[in-house]
Amino acid sequence: MTGLRVLIADDQHLVRAGLRSLLDRADDITVVAEAGDGLEAVELTRRIRPDVVLMDIRMPGIDGLEAARRIIGDPGLAAVRVVVLTTFVMDEYIFAALRAGAAGFLAKDIRPDDLRAAVRVAAAGEALLTPEVTRRVIEHFSRAPEPPRPDGRLAALTGREREVMAAVAAGASNREIAERLHMSPLTAKTHVTRIIGKLGVRDRAQVVVLAYEAGLVRPGDSAGSADPAG
Repeated sequence: MTGLRVLIADDQHLVRAGLRSLLDRADDITVVAEAGDGLEAVELTRRIRPDVVLMDIRMPGIDGLEAARRIIGDPGLAAVRVVVLTTFVMDEYIFAALRAGAAGFLAKDIRPDDLRAAVRVAAAGEALLTPEVTRRVIEHFSRAPEPPRPDGRLAALTGREREVMAAVAAGASNREIAERLHMSPLTAKTHVTRIIGKLGVRDRAQVVVLAYEAGLVRPGDSAGSADPAG
């Protein structure tokens, strides 16, 4: 079997069938398993080790967020990327998913081509920060009453890396970071990779959350249009 291996977790058979049909149209993507609840998703992921898990949130037993935490927290599944796919695009779900280490958060009204592209982006190790999710992140911190929480991990960053991190948090893609900071897209991507490593976070999505929580950036800072492909 070649190409990207995907597991679909959703409690509705019709939804699983629809997602499978859309993904199987791509030559480089194969749906290798389906799960009808969170516990089954965890068990199948441990057994099959797909490249990407498309995880619904509201499912019987353990929900998709808890299932995502268990998968992401398992050292033996470090290569598996979890993408939350749901009808309920709510702030509490977005932040729970991002804090759990999900590679992205997608609404079920996503276009078929964008869904297939999202699987490829997640499998490549990038985070899926769509414009909608980035906007929700910024709006959440605009309303947040609590003060920033300083994080000592930021001390490991150089001044340039802090600039890049701020641009990531504002929703800029690697290409936009390169234009804004006068560097090549490859250099921008290298900086982002180093930032992720120094901070000890899983991916770009968690960089965004940390940047706002630590007060490195504040709502209202100039933002570019988020580009899931980086």
